[in-house]
Amino acid sequence: MTAFGGGEIEAFRADIARSRVPGAHSPGRWSVAPGNRDPGVSGVMPARVRLRDTTMRTIGSLSVTRDAKQAFLRRLAACGVPEIVLPRTDDSGEAVAAVKSENPDCVVVCPFVSTVDSVGSARRAGYDGVQVTVPGFGPASSVYDPVGRGEAWTRADFVARSAAVVAHARACGLRVVAALMMASYLTREVLAETLAALADADEITLFDGPGALGPEAFADLVRATGTPVGVHPHNTFGLAVACAVGSARAGAEVVEVSVNGYCGGPGNADLAATAAAFEALYGVRTGLHLAHLTGLSREAARLTGHPTARNQPVVGSDAFYWGDGDWVRREAEVDPLLHNCVEPTLFGNERR
Repeated sequence: MTAFGGGEIEAFRADIARSRVPGAHSPGRWSVAPGNRDPGVSGVMPARVRLRDTTMRTIGSLSVTRDAKQAFLRRLAACGVPEIVLPRTDDSGEAVAAVKSENPDCVVVCPFVSTVDSVGSARRAGYDGVQVTVPGFGPASSVYDPVGRGEAWTRADFVARSAAVVAHARACGLRVVAALMMASYLTREVLAETLAALADADEITLFDGPGALGPEAFADLVRATGTPVGVHPHNTFGLAVACAVGSARAGAEVVEVSVNGYCGGPGNADLAATAAAFEALYGVRTGLHLAHLTGLSREAARLTGHPTARNQPVVGSDAFYWGDGDWVRREAEVDPLLHNCVEPTLFGNERR
């Protein structure tokens, strides 16, 4: 390897600096393309987005001890995630308390609420809010919800039942999220009819379980919703983070994510990759303590027994590894934010 003199290194750095602009380049943190921060190129991004973590929907179903679950919950809350989806179990009250002990401002949401009785259970357990399920079809919704089986239930009937639960939850003082399932099948007409029936909800969340919405189509539904809206993208085509970004650009206030993308099928948008994209690429604040993300990812992998790829974005053990060629060492001597466009320690990781 040829050693550079001090004058050469300074000349190289000056050359590189001419291609950088403030914001897109944050010394010691990241150096991304200026176009990411240019509204004329990337559109107008919000100042902030809320990430709602759904990891416990996976971990909650595993055979791990109560203490281990609660320890992970506290760690998740400590990373600054503003909202956590926590499935209802026999020890839900203790789990909610564990979150609040670490982060009193974290909003804890009970998912898959479909009856008035389940609203009461969530309220007694100390949840801040509920996600009321809104089936995606008419008679075919009985595939997922057998309540209407054998009867002539229409989509309007299913929506009306959900609307009654939404209204009851609001009357109980809970934050109410109406979760529109199978969002990839929504037309604008059906969406408009559904929104009119769910006017009491604090938020509409578009759930794309199949992962069949691309970023553009997801954004179109967000714009058509026109009310406080969240998105739940799946990673079927490796586009969950792109769907999150596109939806936020279109006006979505909330993005549902999970640690390591854990969920059924291809998984959700990964918490770390999503937060990194918003913060570093687009300058959108998430409120997360980014340095916690690698440790959180690895603890989740240990707890679930589902390891991540070595090159998992941001948190993988090889995410910042470019081999040991001479050019790698020369580049590091001149500027560490070239091929590694973000600083690994920003996310609690390290370069090798």
